[in-house]
Amino acid sequence: MHSQDALPLKAFYTTVSVPCPYLPDRTERKLAAEISGTDAQRWANVLSRAGFRRSHSVCYIPVCEECQACRSVRIDVKGFHLNKKMKKTLRLNAELSFSILPNVADSEQYALFRNYLSARHQGSEMNSMYFEEFRAMIEDSPVETVLGQARDTQTGALKGVMLTDVLDDGLSAVYSFFDSSEPFKSLGRYLILKLVEEAEKRGLPYVYLGYFISECPNMAYKAEYRPLECCFGGKWREFIPLR
Repeated sequence: MHSQDALPLKAFYTTVSVPCPYLPDRTERKLAAEISGTDAQRWANVLSRAGFRRSHSVCYIPVCEECQACRSVRIDVKGFHLNKKMKKTLRLNAELSFSILPNVADSEQYALFRNYLSARHQGSEMNSMYFEEFRAMIEDSPVETVLGQARDTQTGALKGVMLTDVLDDGLSAVYSFFDSSEPFKSLGRYLILKLVEEAEKRGLPYVYLGYFISECPNMAYKAEYRPLECCFGGKWREFIPLR
C-alpha cells in the first residue's frame, strides 16, 4: 500500500463456504470488508488495486481454499488496441450514442434489466429482484458511481447500461445489462469499448473488468481485451490467458 493511501485499520471477515456460482462442484469463500463514510472512496481505490470488487457497501475478494480460478483483471487503456471483432462491433452499433449519467434507477432501466436476465441468465437469483432491490443495486454506493447508457439515436430506445465505479486510477465495470434481441451486435462488448474510451478521455490508465475465469464462458470473454493485466498476490502483471 502506498504511503498516500494510509488509512485507519479496517475489520475484514471471511464468509462461510457456499456453492460456487460459476463452476460446478466447487465452493466459494470471500474475504470482505464494509466501506462507508468519508474514507469509502479511498478504501475503494486501495482495495481495487489489491484485486477486490465492490457490491453495495462491501468490497470482497475470493479466498477459496482449493481453487484459484478467479483472477481479477484490468485493461491497460494506453496500450489498448481494437481487434477486428471490436471494430465490427462499433460499426454495427454506429447508430447508438453513449452517455455518462448519475446512478439513478428508473423503470426503463429495470425493464431492460428484466429482459436481459430472462434472455441470458434465467437461472440467476437476480431474476427475483423487485424494483426497489434493483434501485439499491444502482444507487446504494458509498463511492463515486455513474451509469454508462447506450441509446438508439433514431428511436430513443435504451439499449444498454453499464454500472461503473470511478476510481483514482480507472473505471471499474460493476455490472452491465443490455438488449439481447440482436446478439450479433455484441452490445456487451460495445459497452466495455465505450468504457475504455471514457477512461481515455478522463486520463485514467485502467478499466477494471472484475474476475476472469477461464472455465466459465460468462467470465472468460474478458480474454479478448489486450493488453490485459491480472492481479497475483496483490501485484499486477501482464496476463495472456490461454483459451
